[in-house]
Amino acid sequence: MDVKKLPDIPSIGAQFDIAGTLVKAEPFTHGHINDTFVATYQHNGQTCRYVHQRINHHVFKNPAHVMENIARVTEHIRAKFLRDNHPDVDRRVLRFVPTHDGKTYHVTADGNYWRTYYFIENARIYDVVESPKEAYQAAKEYGYFQQLLTDLPGGRLHDTIPDFHNTPKRFATFERALAADAHNRAASCRQEIQFALEHKPITAVLLDLHAKGDIPERVTHNDTKFNNVMLDNETGEGICVLDLDTVMPGLALYDFGDMVRTTTSESAEDERDLSKVHMEMEMFDALARGYLSTAGAFLNPVEKAHLAFSGKLITFEIGIRFLTDYLEGDHYFKVHRAGHNLDRCRTQFKLVESIEHQEAEMNALVARL
Repeated sequence: MDVKKLPDIPSIGAQFDIAGTLVKAEPFTHGHINDTFVATYQHNGQTCRYVHQRINHHVFKNPAHVMENIARVTEHIRAKFLRDNHPDVDRRVLRFVPTHDGKTYHVTADGNYWRTYYFIENARIYDVVESPKEAYQAAKEYGYFQQLLTDLPGGRLHDTIPDFHNTPKRFATFERALAADAHNRAASCRQEIQFALEHKPITAVLLDLHAKGDIPERVTHNDTKFNNVMLDNETGEGICVLDLDTVMPGLALYDFGDMVRTTTSESAEDERDLSKVHMEMEMFDALARGYLSTAGAFLNPVEKAHLAFSGKLITFEIGIRFLTDYLEGDHYFKVHRAGHNLDRCRTQFKLVESIEHQEAEMNALVARL
């Protein structure tokens, strides 16, 4: 996060329909891609917080499409909640603050896209899962999010990042980065490269099933890290799904797989001590039960049978992406230390190994649910 951008926040906030005076703005370090600031405004003696966020247009090539997708999804969910008299609607789905001319985003003179959300109070994000109860709640909320969007009208959403979870293409990109070795880094990660090459056969499994018509395309989140869902401070209930930039057409298994990746190990995504990286069966059980409690209403048998596999595949895919970015010079994911992306890759690959050792047991568990 470039703190030199902080002085621009007053002028950014002034573009949106916010009452009051800016009191302070602080960088919010959640997430690898966008620049996010939590801003506090004071109006008539009361304070209210908002989230000002600059969309990374180098990653999301068409921010207008990103915003159109998010608007369609959040408006559809909000309309359902209002129709059903759902309690606490304003905390259950992200809500834009419009610009003064009624738009969902503002484009600055230098071509940056900014948006503003209402801050969701009395809830928090956890970077690392701390209990099976939390895992259950997060999975339940993600499944509910998918369920709410099964009848999204208006045609297919935009692909905000084409082939985002196309694992064979991700692998091909890795192979090109390895062949180029533009930053002379391949020698420092030979073990990880070998692991990747040995696992190439698993990359096309889900796409082959989709091509045969065995699993359908759905509206999916595509980035279901544990820290992209908020849990209520008092009840611990999952209340709101965040980071909707990658909401687009996809496979439901991509979402569950990323839950497995980010929730079943006690370690952080960039943990250097690999002895701490282990797929915890108790956490997987909580994830499977929570997810199926909401998503089970629409998943087909083939999707359900591949829940465990999806965890292995998506963990491997993210590991490949970290390894590729390391080889290419760290231009995609934000890094905070030398070798940060390689550390992330090693953590993912260690988790893949742990899943492989327990995959049969994971499949048996799902079959019982």
